[in-house]
Amino acid sequence: MATRLPTTDVIIVGLGAAGGGAALPLTEAGLQVVGLEAGSRLTRRDFAPDEIRNNVRDWPFAVQKASREIPTVRPNSSVDAVQAESHPMMNAVGGTSLHYWGQSWRLNPWDFQVASETQQRYGTSRLPPGTTIEDWPFGYDELEPYYDRIEREVGVSGQAGNINGRIDPRGNPFEGPRQREYPMPSLRWTSFLNRMAEVARGLGWHPFPGPAAINSRRYQDRSGCVYHGFCNKGGCHVDAKNSTAVTTIPRAEATGRLKIVTYAHVTEIETDSEGRATGVTYLQHGEEFFQPAKFVLLASYTYENVRLLLLSTSGSSPLGLSNNHGQVGQHYFSHHQGAGVSALFPFDLKAWYGLPAQGVAIDDWADDNFDHTNLDFIGGGNLWVMSDRRPITAAGMSTFGRAPSWGSAWKAFIKENADRSHSTYIQKTTLPYESNYLDLDPVVTDPLGFPVIRITGEYKQNELAIASFLQEKMVQWYRDAGATEVTRAGLGRTMGVSTHAYGGTRMGDSPETNVVNRFGISHEVPNLGILGASVMGTSGAHNPTLTVQALAWRTAEHVVSNWHALAE
Repeated sequence: MATRLPTTDVIIVGLGAAGGGAALPLTEAGLQVVGLEAGSRLTRRDFAPDEIRNNVRDWPFAVQKASREIPTVRPNSSVDAVQAESHPMMNAVGGTSLHYWGQSWRLNPWDFQVASETQQRYGTSRLPPGTTIEDWPFGYDELEPYYDRIEREVGVSGQAGNINGRIDPRGNPFEGPRQREYPMPSLRWTSFLNRMAEVARGLGWHPFPGPAAINSRRYQDRSGCVYHGFCNKGGCHVDAKNSTAVTTIPRAEATGRLKIVTYAHVTEIETDSEGRATGVTYLQHGEEFFQPAKFVLLASYTYENVRLLLLSTSGSSPLGLSNNHGQVGQHYFSHHQGAGVSALFPFDLKAWYGLPAQGVAIDDWADDNFDHTNLDFIGGGNLWVMSDRRPITAAGMSTFGRAPSWGSAWKAFIKENADRSHSTYIQKTTLPYESNYLDLDPVVTDPLGFPVIRITGEYKQNELAIASFLQEKMVQWYRDAGATEVTRAGLGRTMGVSTHAYGGTRMGDSPETNVVNRFGISHEVPNLGILGASVMGTSGAHNPTLTVQALAWRTAEHVVSNWHALAE
């Protein structure tokens, strides 16, 4: 029988980028919060700059909760799902914000109104067949103050391109208007990045430094970045990467109103006879506990958000919590992160180390920043040229057909060309479709006997057309920069397990097609809020973390402002 603990005001399930951010406004408002985290606490001493440890052996992902409940994957419902090889998410205080790249993008205003803007500009027929896309219940302007707040609370470096309608050519001229400059200047460029920016300008494009939740100088009494080169799947040993573990969470703890429980594996959200959440049940070191609360915030990432809701069945919620309209798991999609481009140059790039959030961005082909009238897709992508090279990664470079993949000829090629290759990162619009969804796998279970999430998803013609179009642009950019060889990766169709997973608990005004309302509160359970990209209805052409954090702050602020109506 579970040990019943004293009641708290708010439970946050998961203390990553979303939950770790929401804890601060809640505690500052005087609410008592219990944060349940499946992982442990890590510090800078745990973040050795070791490529074998981090990138080859996948530490510490192989020993965490997520690695024991890896989703299964299938492209469509006519084939059997197979378990993915690994889970890229992090269980620890600070979550994936400990080891993520740190790219901190705002969505474009178009991303909030894809359906209506597309219909107005190109006609209803231009929405891809089978898509379940709908406009967000609010626009960019409503989220902008929260973007601004997070950029300061967490710390984001960058160069503004649009301050209250005034365009600055040093930044992104396509971004939505912001009220002020970033709190820190952008990360520095290398000589190669400067070269790529100059070439882009020659093409008539608009290069700019991307925003990063990484200190370009000392901020909040933490070090500026030292460009040591292990941000890719590694934490920061000087605390310059602004995870919630070193920003909002310590400040929330300093209020005396945040209690963190580590190694807490939540198994169910409990409800009463009226369908209200009463708390959560969790396991810790083999012992079961029930933590009662007046309000529950679910912030355990897209896959686990959906999984916990589907596992939390009751008499009032036989299909899973907040799922009486059958919307939990629907409208799922993930960024199409394949379809890259690689290039070989006849000169050294001097690109050793650095970090993946240090780079040159092009948004000329993102979102609806260009005319799609004569194209066969809507949306677009962000071209990203970064500085991120380590020895083992370099040894795995393509030989571009000039050498075999092993032996003395291969060694000679690598020795000569290890600093002459480059691969781009292209982030593309992805839309939700009726045939792409999450549910519980009917066969595969975790060690506790609970079914894992099953991903049913494939990229459709719209996404594949975007990928092909952007590869052409990237080939042009590399060629004009002097590349002698350029190769394109395959487009790929099946949606695997992703760090950019969206939907499943979508936000919208109608409970018929959405799980939570415009403030992230369940349509069916009035004292249950959901945080994370699972509430997002569109992806845009950029990484989701800043939007996730802005939404989390907004939800927490709404809970505080409406506490008596929501929780009592």
